[in-house]
Amino acid sequence: MNKFTLTGAAILVVALGAYAVTRSSEQTAPAQETMAPAEGAAMVAVTLPDTLSPEGTMGKRAFDAVCADCHGDNAAGKMGIAPPLIHKIYEPSHHGDMAFQMAAANGVRAHHWKLGDMPPQPGVTRADVTSIIAYIREVQRANGIN
Repeated sequence: MNKFTLTGAAILVVALGAYAVTRSSEQTAPAQETMAPAEGAAMVAVTLPDTLSPEGTMGKRAFDAVCADCHGDNAAGKMGIAPPLIHKIYEPSHHGDMAFQMAAANGVRAHHWKLGDMPPQPGVTRADVTSIIAYIREVQRANGIN
């Protein structure tokens, strides 16, 4: 046999061996399902700060009472319902504190997320929203959003 025939046969054996190993691992690997997150599931993972300021603590209570039903626990958002507030879109340089005050007082048209408009929250005072903002900003900072 010449060198080229021997080299070609060796390459063919290696290729067939690699193919067989790949096929057997594909057949024994568990099938992964790619399911969309369920409606209402958290949209982002949120890291909480070790402690909250007194105003942040009051804001968390107010957030949990008024906002969490739509915006999720710890403002992580709810798939198909309302966006996460712990997200770069809501960083102070893009959505300042006044944007939160206006959203609570007047509602807001959906513009960053296709989840529908937010209605006004008439039972929430400006002081409540100020505390909620303190909470949101503290959690944002804990997640690298400044």
